[in-house]
Amino acid sequence: MPKIKKRLSPNRVSVIYGPRQVGKTTLINKFLEDYEGSYKFYNGEDIEVQDLFTSQSIEKYQSLLGGVDLLVIDEAQHIKGIGRNLKLIVDHVEDINIIASGSSSFDLANQIGEPLTGRKWTYTLYPISQLELSEYEDYTQTKSLLDQRIIYGGYPEVITAPNNDYRVDVLNEIVNSYLLKDLLELEGLRYKDKISDLLTLLAFQIGQEVSLSELGDNLDITKETVKKYLSLLEKAFVIMEVGGFSRNLRKEVSKTSRYYFYDNGIRNAIIGNFNPLSKRDDIGMLWENYIVTERIKKQAYGGTKSNTYFWRTYDQKEIDLVEERGGKLHGYEIKWSEDKKPAAPSDWMETYENAEYKVINKENYLDFIN
Repeated sequence: MPKIKKRLSPNRVSVIYGPRQVGKTTLINKFLEDYEGSYKFYNGEDIEVQDLFTSQSIEKYQSLLGGVDLLVIDEAQHIKGIGRNLKLIVDHVEDINIIASGSSSFDLANQIGEPLTGRKWTYTLYPISQLELSEYEDYTQTKSLLDQRIIYGGYPEVITAPNNDYRVDVLNEIVNSYLLKDLLELEGLRYKDKISDLLTLLAFQIGQEVSLSELGDNLDITKETVKKYLSLLEKAFVIMEVGGFSRNLRKEVSKTSRYYFYDNGIRNAIIGNFNPLSKRDDIGMLWENYIVTERIKKQAYGGTKSNTYFWRTYDQKEIDLVEERGGKLHGYEIKWSEDKKPAAPSDWMETYENAEYKVINKENYLDFIN
Protein backbone atom coordinates (compact mmCIF):
# COMPACT_ATOMS: atom_id res chain seq x y z
CA MET A 1 0.00 0.00 0.00
CA PRO A 2 2.92 2.48 0.33
CA LYS A 3 3.02 2.96 -3.45
CA ILE A 4 -0.71 3.74 -3.54
CA LYS A 5 -0.34 6.20 -0.66
CA LYS A 6 2.55 7.93 -2.39
CA ARG A 7 0.68 8.29 -5.69
CA LEU A 8 -2.68 9.28 -4.21
CA SER A 9 -3.72 12.60 -5.72
CA PRO A 10 -6.97 14.45 -6.53
CA ASN A 11 -6.48 14.28 -10.29
CA ARG A 12 -6.14 10.49 -10.56
CA VAL A 13 -8.13 7.40 -9.55
CA SER A 14 -6.20 4.51 -7.97
CA VAL A 15 -7.68 1.25 -9.29
CA ILE A 16 -6.85 -2.04 -7.54
CA TYR A 17 -7.54 -5.20 -9.54
CA GLY A 18 -7.25 -8.79 -8.38
CA PRO A 19 -9.11 -12.07 -7.86
CA ARG A 20 -11.75 -12.37 -5.18
CA GLN A 21 -10.53 -13.48 -1.77
CA VAL A 22 -6.91 -12.35 -2.22
CA GLY A 23 -7.28 -9.61 0.37
CA LYS A 24 -8.16 -6.41 -1.51
CA THR A 25 -10.75 -5.36 1.07
CA THR A 26 -8.40 -6.25 3.94
CA LEU A 27 -5.67 -4.19 2.30
CA ILE A 28 -7.98 -1.21 1.88
CA ASN A 29 -9.24 -1.45 5.47
CA LYS A 30 -5.67 -1.53 6.73
CA PHE A 31 -4.90 1.55 4.65
CA LEU A 32 -7.93 3.34 6.08
CA GLU A 33 -6.87 2.52 9.66
CA ASP A 34 -3.80 4.67 9.18
CA TYR A 35 -5.40 7.28 6.92
CA GLU A 36 -5.38 10.67 8.62
CA GLY A 37 -7.98 12.46 6.51
CA SER A 38 -11.75 12.08 6.23
CA TYR A 39 -13.09 9.32 3.99
CA LYS A 40 -16.22 7.54 2.82
CA PHE A 41 -16.26 3.81 2.05
CA TYR A 42 -18.84 2.10 -0.18
CA ASN A 43 -19.36 -1.48 -1.36
CA GLY A 44 -20.35 -1.70 -5.02
CA GLU A 45 -22.35 -4.89 -4.42
CA ASP A 46 -24.91 -2.86 -2.43
CA ILE A 47 -27.93 -1.96 -4.59
CA GLU A 48 -28.30 1.47 -2.99
CA VAL A 49 -24.63 2.20 -3.66
CA GLN A 50 -25.14 1.16 -7.29
CA ASP A 51 -28.04 3.59 -7.60
CA LEU A 52 -26.03 6.35 -5.95
CA PHE A 53 -23.03 6.08 -8.24
CA THR A 54 -24.94 5.71 -11.51
CA SER A 55 -26.78 9.02 -11.10
CA GLN A 56 -24.34 11.14 -13.17
CA SER A 57 -25.44 14.07 -11.02
CA ILE A 58 -22.64 16.54 -10.36
CA GLU A 59 -24.76 18.34 -7.75
CA LYS A 60 -25.43 15.10 -5.87
CA TYR A 61 -21.75 14.14 -5.85
CA GLN A 62 -20.69 17.58 -4.65
CA SER A 63 -23.24 17.42 -1.83
CA LEU A 64 -22.28 13.87 -0.86
CA LEU A 65 -18.51 14.26 -1.04
CA GLY A 66 -17.87 17.93 -0.34
CA GLY A 67 -15.19 18.24 2.35
CA VAL A 68 -14.29 14.53 2.09
CA ASP A 69 -10.62 13.77 1.41
CA LEU A 70 -10.98 10.20 0.15
CA LEU A 71 -13.67 8.16 -1.59
CA VAL A 72 -13.26 4.36 -1.57
CA ILE A 73 -15.48 2.06 -3.63
CA ASP A 74 -14.88 -1.68 -3.17
CA GLU A 75 -16.14 -4.15 -5.83
CA ALA A 76 -16.71 -1.20 -8.13
CA GLN A 77 -17.27 -3.40 -11.20
CA HIS A 78 -20.87 -3.93 -10.07
CA ILE A 79 -21.71 -0.25 -10.69
CA LYS A 80 -22.84 0.38 -14.24
CA GLY A 81 -21.01 3.25 -15.90
CA ILE A 82 -18.64 3.62 -12.95
CA GLY A 83 -15.91 5.09 -15.16
CA ARG A 84 -18.01 8.03 -16.35
CA ASN A 85 -19.23 8.74 -12.83
CA LEU A 86 -15.76 8.63 -11.33
CA LYS A 87 -14.62 11.09 -14.00
CA LEU A 88 -17.45 13.44 -13.01
CA ILE A 89 -16.37 13.20 -9.38
CA VAL A 90 -12.70 13.80 -10.19
CA ASP A 91 -13.57 16.78 -12.38
CA HIS A 92 -16.14 18.45 -10.15
CA VAL A 93 -15.49 17.53 -6.51
CA GLU A 94 -12.61 19.63 -5.26
CA ASP A 95 -9.54 17.88 -3.79
CA ILE A 96 -11.16 14.41 -3.71
CA ASN A 97 -8.89 11.34 -3.78
CA ILE A 98 -10.40 8.08 -5.07
CA ILE A 99 -9.59 4.39 -4.65
CA ALA A 100 -11.68 1.81 -6.54
CA SER A 101 -11.20 -1.95 -6.38
CA GLY A 102 -12.55 -4.72 -8.58
CA SER A 103 -12.44 -8.50 -8.65
CA SER A 104 -13.18 -8.87 -12.33
CA SER A 105 -11.41 -6.57 -14.73
CA PHE A 106 -13.64 -7.61 -17.65
CA ASP A 107 -16.22 -5.22 -16.20
CA LEU A 108 -14.16 -2.66 -14.33
CA ALA A 109 -11.40 -2.17 -16.91
CA ASN A 110 -13.91 -1.77 -19.73
CA GLN A 111 -15.95 0.78 -17.80
CA ILE A 112 -13.02 2.76 -16.42
CA GLY A 113 -10.61 2.57 -19.35
CA GLU A 114 -11.79 5.22 -21.80
CA PRO A 115 -13.40 7.75 -19.39
CA LEU A 116 -10.29 7.81 -17.20
CA THR A 117 -7.58 7.65 -19.85
CA GLY A 118 -4.53 9.37 -18.35
CA ARG A 119 -6.43 9.86 -15.08
CA LYS A 120 -5.75 6.62 -13.22
CA TRP A 121 -3.11 4.45 -11.59
CA THR A 122 -3.67 0.72 -11.85
CA TYR A 123 -2.43 -1.99 -9.47
CA THR A 124 -2.88 -5.77 -9.44
CA LEU A 125 -3.07 -7.69 -6.17
CA TYR A 126 -2.15 -11.38 -6.53
CA PRO A 127 -2.51 -14.32 -4.17
CA ILE A 128 0.18 -13.95 -1.49
CA SER A 129 3.66 -14.21 -2.96
CA GLN A 130 6.71 -15.93 -1.53
CA LEU A 131 8.34 -12.52 -1.68
CA GLU A 132 5.84 -11.29 0.93
CA LEU A 133 5.99 -14.46 3.02
CA SER A 134 9.77 -14.27 3.24
CA GLU A 135 9.41 -11.18 5.41
CA TYR A 136 7.99 -13.45 8.14
CA GLU A 137 9.77 -16.77 7.50
CA ASP A 138 13.33 -17.95 7.71
CA TYR A 139 14.97 -20.11 5.05
CA THR A 140 14.22 -23.40 6.85
CA GLN A 141 10.52 -22.60 7.24
CA THR A 142 10.18 -21.62 3.60
CA LYS A 143 11.84 -24.81 2.40
CA SER A 144 9.64 -26.96 4.64
CA LEU A 145 6.48 -25.32 3.29
CA LEU A 146 7.39 -25.56 -0.40
CA ASP A 147 5.37 -28.71 -1.11
CA GLN A 148 2.32 -27.21 0.59
CA ARG A 149 2.49 -24.06 -1.52
CA ILE A 150 2.96 -25.96 -4.75
CA ILE A 151 -0.18 -28.00 -4.00
CA TYR A 152 -2.45 -25.51 -2.21
CA GLY A 153 -1.25 -22.13 -3.48
CA GLY A 154 -1.16 -18.72 -1.87
CA TYR A 155 -4.67 -17.48 -1.11
CA PRO A 156 -4.64 -15.85 2.36
CA GLU A 157 -7.23 -18.16 3.94
CA VAL A 158 -5.43 -21.17 2.49
CA ILE A 159 -2.10 -20.12 3.97
CA THR A 160 -3.59 -19.56 7.43
CA ALA A 161 -5.79 -22.69 7.37
CA PRO A 162 -5.25 -25.13 10.27
CA ASN A 163 -5.01 -28.25 8.08
CA ASN A 164 -5.12 -29.52 4.51
CA ASP A 165 -8.77 -30.61 4.62
CA TYR A 166 -9.71 -27.03 5.44
CA ARG A 167 -7.49 -25.79 2.61
CA VAL A 168 -9.31 -28.03 0.13
CA ASP A 169 -12.69 -26.73 1.33
CA VAL A 170 -11.54 -23.12 0.98
CA LEU A 171 -10.21 -23.65 -2.55
CA ASN A 172 -13.36 -25.46 -3.71
CA GLU A 173 -15.45 -22.62 -2.31
CA ILE A 174 -13.33 -20.00 -4.10
CA VAL A 175 -13.61 -21.83 -7.41
CA ASN A 176 -17.32 -22.60 -7.27
CA SER A 177 -18.72 -19.60 -5.41
CA TYR A 178 -16.48 -16.81 -6.67
CA LEU A 179 -14.34 -17.37 -9.75
CA LEU A 180 -16.75 -19.44 -11.80
CA LYS A 181 -19.78 -17.60 -10.41
CA ASP A 182 -18.42 -14.27 -11.70
CA LEU A 183 -17.91 -15.75 -15.15
CA LEU A 184 -21.22 -17.58 -15.36
CA GLU A 185 -23.13 -14.42 -14.44
CA LEU A 186 -21.85 -12.65 -17.55
CA GLU A 187 -24.39 -11.94 -20.21
CA GLY A 188 -23.76 -13.22 -23.71
CA LEU A 189 -22.08 -16.52 -22.80
CA ARG A 190 -23.77 -19.09 -25.00
CA TYR A 191 -21.96 -22.13 -23.66
CA LYS A 192 -21.58 -21.51 -19.95
CA ASP A 193 -21.11 -25.20 -19.22
CA LYS A 194 -17.92 -25.15 -21.31
CA ILE A 195 -16.01 -22.82 -18.96
CA SER A 196 -15.18 -25.56 -16.44
CA ASP A 197 -14.28 -27.97 -19.23
CA LEU A 198 -11.97 -25.40 -20.80
CA LEU A 199 -10.21 -24.81 -17.49
CA THR A 200 -9.73 -28.54 -17.03
CA LEU A 201 -8.11 -28.84 -20.46
CA LEU A 202 -5.81 -25.90 -19.70
CA ALA A 203 -4.85 -27.43 -16.35
CA PHE A 204 -3.27 -30.36 -18.17
CA GLN A 205 -1.44 -28.19 -20.71
CA ILE A 206 0.68 -26.01 -18.43
CA GLY A 207 4.01 -25.33 -20.11
CA GLN A 208 2.68 -26.35 -23.52
CA GLU A 209 1.48 -24.27 -26.43
CA VAL A 210 -2.29 -24.17 -26.64
CA SER A 211 -4.09 -24.75 -29.92
CA LEU A 212 -7.36 -22.82 -30.07
CA SER A 213 -8.65 -25.09 -32.82
CA GLU A 214 -7.86 -28.21 -30.82
CA LEU A 215 -9.56 -26.80 -27.73
CA GLY A 216 -12.58 -25.90 -29.83
CA ASP A 217 -12.79 -29.41 -31.27
CA ASN A 218 -12.59 -30.96 -27.79
CA LEU A 219 -15.29 -28.65 -26.46
CA ASP A 220 -17.44 -28.65 -29.61
CA ILE A 221 -17.32 -24.86 -29.89
CA THR A 222 -15.70 -22.52 -32.40
CA LYS A 223 -12.12 -21.29 -32.27
CA GLU A 224 -13.46 -17.72 -31.89
CA THR A 225 -15.52 -18.76 -28.85
CA VAL A 226 -12.46 -20.38 -27.27
CA LYS A 227 -10.51 -17.17 -27.82
CA LYS A 228 -13.27 -15.14 -26.19
CA TYR A 229 -13.46 -17.46 -23.17
CA LEU A 230 -9.69 -17.42 -22.70
CA SER A 231 -9.79 -13.63 -22.66
CA LEU A 232 -12.56 -13.65 -20.02
CA LEU A 233 -10.61 -16.12 -17.87
CA GLU A 234 -7.60 -13.82 -18.03
CA LYS A 235 -9.65 -10.80 -17.03
CA ALA A 236 -11.15 -12.78 -14.17
CA PHE A 237 -7.61 -13.44 -12.89
CA VAL A 238 -7.86 -17.20 -13.29
CA ILE A 239 -5.21 -17.68 -15.99
CA MET A 240 -2.43 -15.60 -17.53
CA GLU A 241 -1.15 -15.77 -21.10
CA VAL A 242 2.52 -15.97 -22.08
CA GLY A 243 3.29 -15.55 -25.79
CA GLY A 244 6.15 -16.90 -27.87
CA PHE A 245 9.29 -14.83 -28.43
CA SER A 246 10.58 -14.42 -31.98
CA ARG A 247 12.92 -11.93 -33.55
CA ASN A 248 15.55 -13.38 -35.84
CA LEU A 249 14.84 -17.00 -36.75
CA ARG A 250 12.18 -18.14 -39.22
CA LYS A 251 11.83 -21.38 -37.31
CA GLU A 252 10.94 -19.67 -34.02
CA VAL A 253 7.40 -20.30 -32.77
CA SER A 254 5.66 -16.99 -32.08
CA LYS A 255 1.97 -17.24 -32.93
CA THR A 256 0.89 -19.57 -30.12
CA SER A 257 0.59 -19.00 -26.38
CA ARG A 258 1.00 -20.85 -23.14
CA TYR A 259 -1.34 -20.36 -20.20
CA TYR A 260 -0.57 -20.45 -16.50
CA PHE A 261 -2.93 -20.34 -13.55
CA TYR A 262 -2.67 -17.40 -11.18
CA ASP A 263 -2.59 -19.89 -8.32
CA ASN A 264 -1.55 -23.54 -8.06
CA GLY A 265 -4.30 -24.28 -5.53
CA ILE A 266 -6.99 -23.07 -7.93
CA ARG A 267 -5.53 -25.25 -10.69
CA ASN A 268 -5.58 -28.31 -8.43
CA ALA A 269 -9.12 -27.56 -7.24
CA ILE A 270 -10.31 -27.45 -10.86
CA ILE A 271 -8.98 -30.97 -11.55
CA GLY A 272 -9.80 -32.23 -8.03
CA ASN A 273 -6.28 -33.40 -7.26
CA PHE A 274 -4.60 -32.50 -3.97
CA ASN A 275 -2.42 -35.59 -3.72
CA PRO A 276 1.05 -35.12 -2.23
CA LEU A 277 3.88 -34.53 -4.68
CA SER A 278 5.22 -38.04 -4.16
CA LYS A 279 2.03 -39.47 -5.68
CA ARG A 280 1.71 -37.13 -8.69
CA ASP A 281 2.78 -37.33 -12.31
CA ASP A 282 2.28 -33.61 -12.96
CA ILE A 283 4.99 -32.20 -10.68
CA GLY A 284 6.78 -30.64 -13.67
CA MET A 285 3.67 -28.65 -14.58
CA LEU A 286 3.03 -27.60 -10.99
CA TRP A 287 6.62 -26.49 -10.48
CA GLU A 288 6.69 -24.48 -13.72
CA ASN A 289 3.36 -22.83 -12.91
CA TYR A 290 4.58 -21.96 -9.41
CA ILE A 291 7.89 -20.48 -10.56
CA VAL A 292 6.43 -18.48 -13.47
CA THR A 293 3.63 -16.92 -11.42
CA GLU A 294 5.88 -16.18 -8.43
CA ARG A 295 8.38 -14.52 -10.76
CA ILE A 296 5.64 -12.39 -12.33
CA LYS A 297 4.49 -11.32 -8.85
CA LYS A 298 8.03 -10.36 -7.93
CA GLN A 299 8.48 -8.28 -11.08
CA ALA A 300 5.10 -6.58 -10.62
CA TYR A 301 5.57 -5.71 -6.95
CA GLY A 302 9.14 -4.61 -7.48
CA GLY A 303 8.20 -2.32 -10.35
CA THR A 304 10.49 -4.16 -12.78
CA LYS A 305 9.48 -3.46 -16.36
CA SER A 306 9.82 -6.78 -18.13
CA ASN A 307 8.19 -8.46 -21.12
CA THR A 308 7.60 -12.17 -20.50
CA TYR A 309 7.65 -14.91 -23.16
CA PHE A 310 8.56 -18.52 -23.81
CA TRP A 311 10.90 -19.53 -26.66
CA ARG A 312 10.69 -22.55 -28.92
CA THR A 313 11.77 -23.53 -32.41
CA TYR A 314 9.90 -25.85 -34.73
CA ASP A 315 12.62 -28.48 -34.19
CA GLN A 316 11.71 -28.57 -30.48
CA LYS A 317 14.49 -26.50 -28.94
CA GLU A 318 12.95 -24.42 -26.17
CA ILE A 319 13.32 -22.23 -23.11
CA ASP A 320 10.50 -22.11 -20.56
CA LEU A 321 10.69 -18.43 -19.64
CA VAL A 322 12.22 -15.47 -21.44
CA GLU A 323 12.35 -11.97 -19.99
CA GLU A 324 13.13 -8.92 -22.06
CA ARG A 325 14.23 -6.10 -19.77
CA GLY A 326 16.78 -3.36 -19.83
CA GLY A 327 17.46 -4.00 -23.51
CA LYS A 328 18.66 -7.54 -22.79
CA LEU A 329 17.24 -11.07 -23.05
CA HIS A 330 17.26 -13.47 -20.12
CA GLY A 331 16.32 -17.12 -20.67
CA TYR A 332 15.32 -19.46 -17.84
CA GLU A 333 14.78 -23.22 -17.98
CA ILE A 334 12.64 -24.44 -15.06
CA LYS A 335 13.42 -27.91 -13.69
CA TRP A 336 12.08 -29.66 -10.58
CA SER A 337 15.08 -32.00 -10.34
CA GLU A 338 18.31 -30.46 -9.10
CA ASP A 339 20.22 -33.03 -11.16
CA LYS A 340 18.86 -31.79 -14.49
CA LYS A 341 20.85 -28.81 -15.71
CA PRO A 342 20.45 -28.67 -19.48
CA ALA A 343 22.80 -26.46 -21.47
CA ALA A 344 21.46 -23.44 -23.33
CA PRO A 345 20.11 -24.32 -26.80
CA SER A 346 22.76 -23.54 -29.43
CA ASP A 347 20.29 -21.63 -31.60
CA TRP A 348 19.48 -19.36 -28.67
CA MET A 349 23.08 -18.50 -27.87
CA GLU A 350 24.12 -18.11 -31.52
CA THR A 351 21.14 -15.96 -32.48
CA TYR A 352 21.10 -13.78 -29.37
CA GLU A 353 24.77 -13.40 -28.52
CA ASN A 354 24.28 -11.14 -25.50
CA ALA A 355 21.43 -13.15 -24.00
CA GLU A 356 21.73 -14.85 -20.63
CA TYR A 357 20.63 -18.38 -19.77
CA LYS A 358 20.05 -20.02 -16.41
CA VAL A 359 18.42 -23.16 -15.02
CA ILE A 360 16.00 -22.58 -12.12
CA ASN A 361 15.53 -25.50 -9.74
CA LYS A 362 14.92 -26.26 -6.06
CA GLU A 363 18.48 -25.31 -5.26
CA ASN A 364 18.31 -21.69 -6.43
CA TYR A 365 14.62 -20.85 -6.90
CA LEU A 366 14.34 -18.59 -3.86
CA ASP A 367 16.86 -16.14 -5.27
CA PHE A 368 14.76 -16.05 -8.44
CA ILE A 369 11.39 -15.30 -6.82
CA ASN A 370 12.44 -13.31 -3.73
